[in-house]
Amino acid sequence: MTEYLGTFNGSKLKIAIIVARFNDLVTKRLLDGAFQTLAQNGVSKEDIDIYWVPGAFEIPRVAQKISQKGNVDGIITLGAVVRGETSHYESVCSGVTSGIAQIALEGKVPVMFGVLMTENMEQALNRAGGKAGNKGSECATGLLEMIDIEQTIDRE
Repeated sequence: MTEYLGTFNGSKLKIAIIVARFNDLVTKRLLDGAFQTLAQNGVSKEDIDIYWVPGAFEIPRVAQKISQKGNVDGIITLGAVVRGETSHYESVCSGVTSGIAQIALEGKVPVMFGVLMTENMEQALNRAGGKAGNKGSECATGLLEMIDIEQTIDRE
């Protein structure tokens, strides 16, 4: 039996982070968590490109373009969709989830899903450095692990 476990060594990696500006009280905290975690694991700040998009719905389009270019080792997507008074929430959540999932499967590099979908702002803030940790940071460690696993597979 052979077992593969990715490492968190980010040296010499180029990372793209796509961040939604909408609900930036939350997304800036997610970005801080991702950025700090990448830096703590050896990714140089010069090797991190941050792309700000208007909202979560626009994330898949930019992720697709970045993945197609193939000049990064991985992509982190960060956003916050908070339920409001209309059915818009379901449409945005569905579109973002489907779009990012498609890119993760068909793209050239690993993509981590860090778009929060919460019932209220308190839940979002709790997941952006509050009681429930920081999902941006979790995406960063997950991405480093996925990059390492995929590179191992490619070498075999």
